[in-house]
Order: sequence, then C-alpha cells, then structure tokens
Amino acid sequence: MKYLIVGLGNIGDEYRDTRHNIGFNVLDALAKASNTVFSTERYGDVAHMRLKNKMLTLLKPSTYMNLSGNAVRYWKEREGIELDHILVVVDDLALPFGSIRLRLGGSDAGHNGLKNIAEMLKTTAYPRLRFGIGNDFPRGCQIDYVLGHFTPEQVEAMPERIDVAVEAIKTFCLAGINRAMNMFNNK
Repeated sequence: MKYLIVGLGNIGDEYRDTRHNIGFNVLDALAKASNTVFSTERYGDVAHMRLKNKMLTLLKPSTYMNLSGNAVRYWKEREGIELDHILVVVDDLALPFGSIRLRLGGSDAGHNGLKNIAEMLKTTAYPRLRFGIGNDFPRGCQIDYVLGHFTPEQVEAMPERIDVAVEAIKTFCLAGINRAMNMFNNK
C-alpha cells in the first residue's frame, strides 16, 4: 500500500523553523528516524521510505504554501495514491502549541495551503494532521506570528511534540485514520 505524507511549509532560509513550517519539520524528523534522505524533484523535496509493508512518499512542496495543491496533485497522480492515503501535516493557530489533531477531512479553517489543496484535489475529504502553534499574538499580527519563530520554551519542548506527530503519522499508515484519531487527538 502506498501513502503520500505531505508537510506544508515555505521554502527558503528566511522561513526555516518558523511556525508556518512545522509540516517540514515533522517530515524531516520522520525521514531522519528512518534514515531516509530527501532529494529535490518536481514540485518539492521528496523521500521514499518503507514502514513495515507500506510505501511512503514524503513530500515537502517547493511551491510555497499557497500553491501546495499543485505538488500534492502531481505526486498523488504520479504515485497512484488513493485520496484516503494522503496525510497533510499543517500548522494550526486554533490549537495550543504542540497539540495534535487528526481529521478525515473538513474545512481549511482559513489556511491557504489547505484551501489550495482542496481546490486542486476538488475535495476537502483528505486526511490532515494539524499541529498546534497557538495564537498568542495581537490583533492584526497573524501573518507576523505564523512566519515568526517559536519561543525558547517551545523550542525546548519541540522534539517531544514532533516525536508525537511522527508516531501519529506511523499509526495513520499502519492502523488507519480512526485509530490514529483515537490515540493522538488532544494528546
């Protein structure tokens, strides 16, 4: 069985380790734990790995956040991956820092990356893993917040929270979205 695991973020040094790039960070940790290396291919950095009897294609789109759907659609079609075997890892302002929430589908909640993916796939019924980044910013400063860096306390807690997200991805692939939701939502 094939899976496409997509970590959303923006390319470039100025975006490295920002809140909006948590999807890239989670995929980097998953690849590192599996001794898998990314290579630059069409529409992004891609790695292939085996998880028991599953084949995973890890994708960090190079299309910038707001055009992520182009990369997702391309790799879905290229690899012949079913819609329910796609998992998009994305930052979420509505969740406290480090919280994980898996969903089978749903709205984009104002996230332009998810909105573009829904436009390109012509559905919102694709699984996603939302990683909480909190919302501790003054009114009107959302863009600066998501493109900003984590606090020192969050940086210290980050490895453990990313490990939880990596385990959630593995559970999604090995046991399905419902089991992953039961095990990891609100943890």
